[in-house]
Amino acid sequence: YDEHLGKHNIMSFSWSAKDHKSYTNPPSNPTQGLKRPRNETGNKVTVVLGAQWGDEGKGKVVDLLATESDLVCRCQGGNNAGHTVVVEGKEYDFHLLPSGIINPKSICVIGNGVVIHLPGLFEEAENNEKKGLKGWEKRLIVSDRAHLVFDFHQVVDGIQETQRQATEGKIIGTTKKGIGPTYASKASRTGLRVCDLLGDFKEFSTKFKNLVKQYQSMYSSLTVDTESQLKKLKEYGERLRPMVRDGVYYMYEALHGPPKKILVEGANAALLDIDFGTYPFVTSSNCTVGGACTGLGIPPLNIGEVYGVSKAYTTRVGIGAFPTEQLNVTGELLQTRGHEVGVTTGRKRRCGWLDLVILRYAHMINGFTAIALTKLDILDVLDEIKVGVAYKINGKRIPHFPADMELLHKVEVEYETFPGWKSDTSAARKWNNLPQKAQNYIRFVENHIGVPIKWVGVGKSRECMIQMF
Repeated sequence: YDEHLGKHNIMSFSWSAKDHKSYTNPPSNPTQGLKRPRNETGNKVTVVLGAQWGDEGKGKVVDLLATESDLVCRCQGGNNAGHTVVVEGKEYDFHLLPSGIINPKSICVIGNGVVIHLPGLFEEAENNEKKGLKGWEKRLIVSDRAHLVFDFHQVVDGIQETQRQATEGKIIGTTKKGIGPTYASKASRTGLRVCDLLGDFKEFSTKFKNLVKQYQSMYSSLTVDTESQLKKLKEYGERLRPMVRDGVYYMYEALHGPPKKILVEGANAALLDIDFGTYPFVTSSNCTVGGACTGLGIPPLNIGEVYGVSKAYTTRVGIGAFPTEQLNVTGELLQTRGHEVGVTTGRKRRCGWLDLVILRYAHMINGFTAIALTKLDILDVLDEIKVGVAYKINGKRIPHFPADMELLHKVEVEYETFPGWKSDTSAARKWNNLPQKAQNYIRFVENHIGVPIKWVGVGKSRECMIQMF
């Protein structure tokens, strides 16, 4: 349905019998029967992705690019993501809203690959409104194919973690935001989507009750006040309705309409990807470049720049293998200086040296066209700085990143050591302002991964991103 034309606009997508006739029996006039020209490929999309275990400062890179983007999109994950953006001294926290929502000129899209907890979405918007966010409802588009996270999914997330602790003695370390259980509902084809909520509510209520029963049969301690939940969901649905579109059609029009700058903001990161991450200590979605295609309905042809974001060191939240982790004074220093605490969970992050094996692996999957290296200033006080360049097993280098976590726990890291620059870089605004030793460190990283570093971050605000080219 095309709002502008006010009628079904199918013709542009299909052939009529007349087209077919003239195509198979070309008329005698040779100029009329020429083969139709192929469509222009359309606008290219810029994708920003985490290249480590998350928390790399993607929000800052997105914020920088969003200032000139017409469209900023989220393609996967849910409110388990946390992006902090500082604008004019104000700190905004985003979990579900694309962080481009700060830019009053850009439209933000929550794609079909995102799982949406409606109470979380509206609460987040209200919290940011108090800090000065304006007019977000007019600039938010939500795909009707996105799956819904219900409160009981969040409860189940917590129950599952407790069960893991009891049976295996270890947890995955989820954010307990219901993300995993919602993607599980989606994969088992019992999930409910935005289009279900906005369709026949009686039908939705039946499906919702069935889903609750299914979960209660698996988790006997789960109690759900179904009627109260449905009442709230109906209200949220009506608030959401003006923002909902057919996401596929919306993106197609955006790609093939007038020139537009389109940005896709990845949540989580390469090493948390459900397929390529350190499984099972991963998230439940594809947070690598393929997730941008499947999570928004964008053909690979329309992917342009792919920017990977990495800290100048490595951090990880929760448990799982972490080869370059420093359980010592250095690790503590990075944690304290870097204020390494999760935006979503408030958990302290584990810290270690920069691991180039991970970055090369992330590049193999994503094909980064450039990298943003953030938080370089955190290394300012160190006497020497190490960089992990290879993994060894039984003294032999391995060329790949191990899939088997037992193996990853056993790897020995081969390091290159650099002298520290021992000076404050936080005021640097150009490449030439950086100390020579810091420049050497950056060039080494760049050459080793084989991807140019486009930005170097030396602080929290927008101005602290040094653009190299």
